[in-house]
Amino acid sequence: MALLEGKTILVTGGGNGIGKACALLAAELGAKVLVNDLGGGLAGDDTGAASPAEAIANEIRARGGEAISNSESVAEFSSVKAMVEQAIDELGGLDAVINPAGILRDGMFHKMPVEDWDSVLNVHLKGAFNVARASVDHFRAKESGSLVLFTSTSGLIGNLGQANYAAAKMGVVGLSRILAMEGARQNVRSNVIAPFAWTRMIASIPVKDEASAQRVERMRLGMRPEQVAQLAVTLCADAAKDVSGQIFCVRGNEIQLFSQPRPVKSVARMEGWTPETILDQALPAMSGSFTDLAPSATVFPYDPV
Repeated sequence: MALLEGKTILVTGGGNGIGKACALLAAELGAKVLVNDLGGGLAGDDTGAASPAEAIANEIRARGGEAISNSESVAEFSSVKAMVEQAIDELGGLDAVINPAGILRDGMFHKMPVEDWDSVLNVHLKGAFNVARASVDHFRAKESGSLVLFTSTSGLIGNLGQANYAAAKMGVVGLSRILAMEGARQNVRSNVIAPFAWTRMIASIPVKDEASAQRVERMRLGMRPEQVAQLAVTLCADAAKDVSGQIFCVRGNEIQLFSQPRPVKSVARMEGWTPETILDQALPAMSGSFTDLAPSATVFPYDPV
C-alpha cells in the first residue's frame, strides 16, 4: 500500500517550485490532491490565472492519479475555506495541508513601502492562519490531520532586505507551535519546514558579483524542490503521527532539526536591578552568549550535500 493511499491533500502554491514538487510526489504516493495556485508573479501580481494549478492537476491525472485545481488566493479566508470545502466535496475529504505558497517583496526596511510589508504578511502569515483555521475544525472532528507550514532561515537566522518576509515566517513558527499544542489531544499535527531550494523566489535574488553567481549556481544544482517535498509529504503520513510542533530544515540531501528558543543565560541580583547595575553586571555577564548579526549564509557556509 502506498504511503499516502486514501489521503486527500491540499497543496497551495502547487503550480511551481516546492508546491509543484509536493503535489506530484503526494499523488505518486497515492494521495488525491487539490492543487492550488494563484497563477501570479513573485510579487503577487498577474493574479487569477488558472493554468499553473490546472497544468499540474492535468499532469497528475495523466499519470493515473486523482487531482483537481483551484486558482484562488491563500490571503483571503473565504477563498481558503472554499478550497477546503472543494476538497471535501469533490475528493471525498481532507487529511493534510501543505502550504508553501508565497511571494517576495524584498527591500531594506528603511525604504520599504507599507504596501510591501502588508502584502508579504498577508500571503505568508495570514495565509498560514487561513489554511489552518479553514481546516482545523474538520481535522479536530475526525481526530486526525496534518498541517505542513513553511518558515525560512531569513526569519530563524536573518537576511538583509527581508524584514517583511522574516517577520511573517517567524510568525508562522509561533502559529505552528500553538496549533501543535492545542491539537495534540485530537491528533492534529503541525510542523514547519525551512527550505533551501532553487525556486522562482530564489532565482529572483540579485547576483552582484562572481562569488554570488557561483553560490547561486551551486544552489540551483544542489538544492532542488523535490528534496524538500520528500519531507513535506512524509509529515502528512500516518506513520509520522508522533511528529508535531517541530522546526525542520531541508538543504539538499540534509534534513536538519532546528532548536527552539529557550533561555541560554540567566543572572540574578537579590536586591533587584537598576539601569546602572544592568550595564555594569548583567549585560557584560550575558554578552558571551549574545547571538551575532551574521546572515544565514554564515551558518551554512558549505556546499549542499
